[in-house]
Amino acid sequence: MLKSSIAKQKASQPVNVVCDGSPSLMRRVLQKEDAAFEKRLDAAIDEIVHNDGLRVILLSGPSGSGKTTLTGLLANHFKWQAIYEQIDDNPYIANFYEDMRRWSFNLQIYFLHKRFKHVIDSRSCYENTVQDRTLYEDAYIFAPNLHAMGLMNTRDYETYLSLFELMNSFIKPPDLLLYLKASVPTLVNQIAKRGREYENSIRLDYITSLNERYNDWIDSYNGKKLILNIDELNIIDSKEDFGKVVSMIEGEINGLFK
Repeated sequence: MLKSSIAKQKASQPVNVVCDGSPSLMRRVLQKEDAAFEKRLDAAIDEIVHNDGLRVILLSGPSGSGKTTLTGLLANHFKWQAIYEQIDDNPYIANFYEDMRRWSFNLQIYFLHKRFKHVIDSRSCYENTVQDRTLYEDAYIFAPNLHAMGLMNTRDYETYLSLFELMNSFIKPPDLLLYLKASVPTLVNQIAKRGREYENSIRLDYITSLNERYNDWIDSYNGKKLILNIDELNIIDSKEDFGKVVSMIEGEINGLFK
């Protein structure tokens, strides 16, 4: 039905061809027009298929708040596809914590690419998905924080934002955003527990500044959201606390999982 409708539109649209008297050139131009049309048609059908009843939940929160753990627990409970943030294979992360000013722009561009790829992956896997980390956090929290602290210059910051705005124009908000709120002592304790060597050099003022920006950002986020106070929830060891989280999620999205 869709192909038939668009095909009629194609037939009614004029094809602008500059003729230099060469039939072979005209054929090549017409072939390119047909290929471009077929590509647009396939993309339109693909968008309908990928968004027909499929749901996406994004988890957001500072490092150490428990996003990765909760992503796995929710994906397992609801039998959804989990999409994780890949940290250990990041080629910039260790350099960044050693010299933030030198590597801040490189790191943020790397993360922006990965986050955008996660969005594309979540749309193309034909499954409901739970995703660890969001595209928004880099643009609204990490990059502005680095710029404000003098760790990213204005030229790089503006270049980064323009790229983010372009990418963001192609995506839609998640069905639900889960924000994991935690105090700085909780974050520091959780970061220490996981024992990543490159995180040993993270500055306390950097963690504190990020946490403040996270809390300000979630207050201004206008999409559907659920805030979980990690200081008061033991999601890993308490089945009761995890059950509370599941119940809150189901209540927020009005029976989405049923």
